[in-house]
Amino acid sequence: MQLSKSEEELMNILWKQKKAFMKDLLDAYPEPKPATTTVATLLKRMTDKNFITYNSFGRSREYYPLVKKKDYFSKHVNGLIKNFFNNSPGQFASFFTQETNLSKEELEDLRKLIDSEIKNK
Repeated sequence: MQLSKSEEELMNILWKQKKAFMKDLLDAYPEPKPATTTVATLLKRMTDKNFITYNSFGRSREYYPLVKKKDYFSKHVNGLIKNFFNNSPGQFASFFTQETNLSKEELEDLRKLIDSEIKNK
């Protein structure tokens, strides 16, 4: 299952805060802040999708993620590679390195990461 753009924005706030009440979430939004009812609706949808849950404290709820950020984005990157690059990580890497205007230093850092992964396998 996937999050909408608005849900992803709220999920990013929750990943940063780890646990948060409604007030904390609203405070974390940049201006113009969404309405409380909008955030409540997003939280309900994200709960229904099993991305988050909450602990109740009286009438207040403290929300926290059930899905790790790394796992969520890993699934999306793998889907992107499958759907747009014929399931070829090499095609994705070629596109990424050529189309993102990386500096020589950034490319060298990527090479180090890849060399390290090769060593570990």
